[in-house]
Amino acid sequence: MSDALLSHPFMSQSALEACRDDDLVASMLAFELALARVQEGVGALPAGSAGRMAAALEHHDFDTAAIARGIASGGNAAIPFVKAGRAALPDELKACWHQGATSQDVVDSALMHLLTPRLASLDGLLERCRNAVLALMRDHEQTPMVGRTLMQQALPMTFGVKAAQWGIGLERARRRLGDIAAEGLPVQFGGAVGVHSGWGEQGVELMQALAEELGLSCPVQPWHTDRQPIHALQTALDAVAGALESLALDVALLTQTEVGEVSEPSAPGMGESSSMPHKRNPVRCALIRGASRRVHGHTTVIIGAVAQPLERGLGEWHAEWAPLSESVLLVEGALEQAATLLEGLEVHPERMAANLALTGGAIMAEPVARLLTPHLGSDRAKALAAEAAETARRQGRPYHEVLHEVLKAEAGEPSTAEQSSEAPRQPPDISVEQLKAATDPALYIGSSRQQVSKAREWLEQR
Repeated sequence: MSDALLSHPFMSQSALEACRDDDLVASMLAFELALARVQEGVGALPAGSAGRMAAALEHHDFDTAAIARGIASGGNAAIPFVKAGRAALPDELKACWHQGATSQDVVDSALMHLLTPRLASLDGLLERCRNAVLALMRDHEQTPMVGRTLMQQALPMTFGVKAAQWGIGLERARRRLGDIAAEGLPVQFGGAVGVHSGWGEQGVELMQALAEELGLSCPVQPWHTDRQPIHALQTALDAVAGALESLALDVALLTQTEVGEVSEPSAPGMGESSSMPHKRNPVRCALIRGASRRVHGHTTVIIGAVAQPLERGLGEWHAEWAPLSESVLLVEGALEQAATLLEGLEVHPERMAANLALTGGAIMAEPVARLLTPHLGSDRAKALAAEAAETARRQGRPYHEVLHEVLKAEAGEPSTAEQSSEAPRQPPDISVEQLKAATDPALYIGSSRQQVSKAREWLEQR
């Protein structure tokens, strides 16, 4: 299967370059050398042995293809890697290599070591998205647009609120992921059954020192079958993916030809069709959503592998590796697309205004009913507002004009009490100009401005 054609385009290319097979091998080597240094530090290895191992192995050309082949018999990459490392060492150092560690210590710690720099990259991309959203909120705080429910026109809002919704979702996910990064991904060191066999009380001290050497956090205890750290990381990544997918879906729907309220940033060849030259497809949205969907699937695997047996997972642990590492690369790739999308998003207020007027103002039937209720009663007010809205839609006429005619006709009827249980009331004497002002969607945006202001304050907190 061609990852380069089917998988990698959804991922961050810079992250892919930093997370190759050789990089995972380098992280496994970093673990083993750090372990040797801390063991030498407590006198468990001869003085100078860690440095000599580093000199022998840091520039050693590990055969990643051979290590990959060895996984079939050992079940994980650490076993053939440890064998290859020991074989490359002088005889007098072989006994110093991989002391007191187990394969899960190597793989888990190497993955945490490899993925730690990616968390900083994710945070930087999320900050770019936040800054771009703040600019959209500032520029469009008072730009009216139609809000849509169940894919239909509902009531007016502002595009600033729409941007704020995107920003809050992404920022909540950023802070959740940031808490994990601030705590630090945990080192893994417990030995065969997670109790530092052979090291006694010194094992916990070595675990702490090893964490410091690798720039990782020190857990309360080894977490061989306690997969909460992986669960927390994966679900935080999934939260980012969910916020990204919501953004991409909204933008894609708003770019539709019949809607046209926003456009993706233009770029040579971006969004072109293989057969229809006139099209400008929302490709960035497609890439974001494609990556996000894959992350959701990976999260299902991780969640299903949380409960692991006794002191070592039998397949559950093994099932985590690809979903976790791929999720990081997919989220980073989706964030790169999202940052570019938000920074260059083309907003079309004129199309928003045209779509607000698409029903001739009939989307204002709900506030009109509220206006008429004191004069006509609730049931009759709703009926007249709906009747005028439907007539305006069918005839393609302004809502306020049709509404004025309906109210004049209502005033001429002998009685409405016969049609309603409510007491008869006098239809209001409202001019067509007053109705035009009362049915202006731009004047019925609720708390949109206040929401944008409050969202801006919250987004700028950190």
